[in-house]
Amino acid sequence: MNSKSLKDEIRTKVWRALMEKNAALPPFPIFGRIPNFRGAGEAAERLKSLTNYRSAEAILCNPDSPQRPVREMILRDGKILIVATPRMSKGFMAIERSDDPFYDSTIRGLMERGRPVNPGDYKIDLFIAGSVAVSREGYRLGKGTAYSDTEYNLWKRAGSIDEKTISITTVHDLQVLDYVPRDEWDVPVDLIITPTRTMWTVLGSKRLNLF
Repeated sequence: MNSKSLKDEIRTKVWRALMEKNAALPPFPIFGRIPNFRGAGEAAERLKSLTNYRSAEAILCNPDSPQRPVREMILRDGKILIVATPRMSKGFMAIERSDDPFYDSTIRGLMERGRPVNPGDYKIDLFIAGSVAVSREGYRLGKGTAYSDTEYNLWKRAGSIDEKTISITTVHDLQVLDYVPRDEWDVPVDLIITPTRTMWTVLGSKRLNLF
């Protein structure tokens, strides 16, 4: 089985497991999406407890539903939120100050109140990615469109992301697997946060000298 077929098989198994275990939340169907999950708010709160988060000033976050609590938290904490517009249709939007973090953390709010920005405009302290599945090693699967990898590389090439930038994904425990296949262009994550666990990945631990 080639890498693409194996990745598709893993995505399908994870989407099915989330539905069968009643761990998925709207929007439905979750198949073909970065799936929303029960406990997304709890995962966001775990992120808030990290020193890396507390010291961060500018955070690049994905626009998907399960990371909406993360985006709201970023705005409530007075940090700069940068989000890729859906399908990269209008590049990136930034909100530096919000009077309504709940609304501004939604796609509608971001599109309405965000300010267009370009890679290079801010130094990125944390990169938040949505995932369908992620391995303890640190490799993740999105929904198969490579948007997250593209976003990361655009800001990296612009000099906004460097070796000090921490890459994080928030997922349900069912989405954490022993193995995820990877291709050379796949961007790994340093940290996995679920509603119940905070886990530095093998790759993240080595890169940040945590071993």
